[in-house]
Amino acid sequence: MTGRGKYETRLDPALWAYIDRVNAWYPPEITGLPIDRQRAVYDRMCRAFHQGRPTAVKVSDGLVAAPSHDIPIRHYQLGGSPARAMVLYFHGGGFILGGLDSHDDICAELCAGTGFDVLSVDYRLAPEHVHPAAFDDAMTAFTWAVATSDLPLVLCGESAGGNLAAAVAHATRQHARTAIGQVLIYPGLGGDESKGSYVEHAEAPLLSVGDIAFYRDVRSAKPQAPDDPTFSPLRDSDFSGLPPTVVITAECDPLSSDGETYRDRILAAGGKAWCHEEKRLVHSFLRARTTVPAAAEAFARIIAAAGALGRSEWPY
Repeated sequence: MTGRGKYETRLDPALWAYIDRVNAWYPPEITGLPIDRQRAVYDRMCRAFHQGRPTAVKVSDGLVAAPSHDIPIRHYQLGGSPARAMVLYFHGGGFILGGLDSHDDICAELCAGTGFDVLSVDYRLAPEHVHPAAFDDAMTAFTWAVATSDLPLVLCGESAGGNLAAAVAHATRQHARTAIGQVLIYPGLGGDESKGSYVEHAEAPLLSVGDIAFYRDVRSAKPQAPDDPTFSPLRDSDFSGLPPTVVITAECDPLSSDGETYRDRILAAGGKAWCHEEKRLVHSFLRARTTVPAAAEAFARIIAAAGALGRSEWPY
């Protein structure tokens, strides 16, 4: 097919089938549509990809009170034995898309795979709520989780949600109860866009540097401080005291270098961090976990990482 460029033979046919299916539902040019139209299309796509929940996982919805609004949450619990930890999960979607339903099956499988409780957070979206609204909601959810549960807390998020998880980790490292780990899945952390994967994979399938700029601009307050670590965790000046961190990136993704840079800064500050780049995969590969063997292996690595951190283990 035309239009695949250098990725024509670099990516496996099964992954191309996934990419083509995503683009059929949510084509790249959709960023030119009004946000409400984008959300409607994205939500339909998420429903089409939904794999259902493992039968042993029980789910309940609730609200966390914030000063001016309530934050919807969804609590996943595995029947049979008490959980040893809780995963606080922040979904992806470029800060403008997604919610409790968009990543429902992923959270349910994370619960089943780890045996931990999972708490998914429906933070406010841009452009109706620009930064720091999503970060504020993430912080409120963290504060509520540690106040209402004695379980050790693992932060987790993918893409935009990885940004939020890291921002919360930075902001709460001095709290009486901090997270015992964080798992970041192809996160956007505000790295240097003039080099590395931002250049090599500027036009990668499913996420381009143009897409990244679009989402950043929609999320930004006017003016947005460039060195605000709650917006871009890599802009922080201090990487000490962070919880043990696992970052899983995709090779063919402009954001891949962010994970490596974040790992290196935590290690340089004396912390524990491990980054694994999933070869020949693209941004958003979580939705390909049932059809692409490499994505299934990557998801198994994510579950194993969350499980290890929740048990206060460091196998890396």
